Amino acid sequence: MNILIIGLGSIARKHISALQNLKIKDINIYALRSNLNSEIEEGIENIYNLENLNASFDFAIISNPTNLHFEFIEKLAGLNIPLFIEKPAVHTLKGVDKLIEIIVRKQLVTYVACNLRFHPCIEFLKNKLSNENLKINEVNVYCGSYLPDWRPNVDFRKVYSSNASMGGGVHLDLFHELDYTTWLFGIPNKGNLTLRSVSNLKIDAIDYANYILEYDTFTANVILNYYRKKSKRVIEVVFDNEVLEVDLVNNRILNDDNKVVFEAPNFEVKNTYDFQLDYFISCLRNNIHPMNSFKESIEILKIILKDE
Repeated sequence: MNILIIGLGSIARKHISALQNLKIKDINIYALRSNLNSEIEEGIENIYNLENLNASFDFAIISNPTNLHFEFIEKLAGLNIPLFIEKPAVHTLKGVDKLIEIIVRKQLVTYVACNLRFHPCIEFLKNKLSNENLKINEVNVYCGSYLPDWRPNVDFRKVYSSNASMGGGVHLDLFHELDYTTWLFGIPNKGNLTLRSVSNLKIDAIDYANYILEYDTFTANVILNYYRKKSKRVIEVVFDNEVLEVDLVNNRILNDDNKVVFEAPNFEVKNTYDFQLDYFISCLRNNIHPMNSFKESIEILKIILKDE
């Protein structure tokens, strides 16, 4: 199996580690590099252009800065290479219809990588919502963490998260929350949003986002930020007869009596990268179009970028 990596940063290394954990036989990993003097890394072959390649690729992982995704989605789709695209798929809606047309015309397999769909707590909630006739009155989603702590020993102001021109900002960086909210509850009838820069982080990007998503019988509120020093990542679902709080930091679900109704004590978030790539490769091998295609993910981005 030949796999092409576009962008060899921290997220790409998580995907490479996941590929290695899957112990796929006869796997060859190629990395497209922009610098002829790029370091040679064990188990990865550097390539420097997409023309005149001696290898065909089973799929490509696009994990470079978000503002560069469009260019490489277009190039690789033109080469009929299935695409595993790091979230968010793009940082702007400008030109996406062109990409969708190419992907649909070529019947290309695409998947936008939202690994939290494979978190056992979210899977538990998904199954509960699917299998039980529950009346939802309210949903509250909160994700706050401290951006300077995300990447130890790296100047946080120089990474894409802190720079709007590179596709950064909490509204795009924490795309997971909008993704799993719409996966669990569907695309809302209407969405309103507030995007602001309110902290003292001194970054050139949005650091606070608040979404109000209106459904037929309830409203979901989603709050994201870059400046909370003690991380919190929860989904609160208020049903008629109980309240469930999904704690994604501690991998457990509590009810309103503070009783644990589900927990995954030995789970680590890094496991979701293994589960996700195993799922995607299984879809390729069995000729199944995976969930969360490029086109589907763009529908979520339309909520985030509605005022563009």
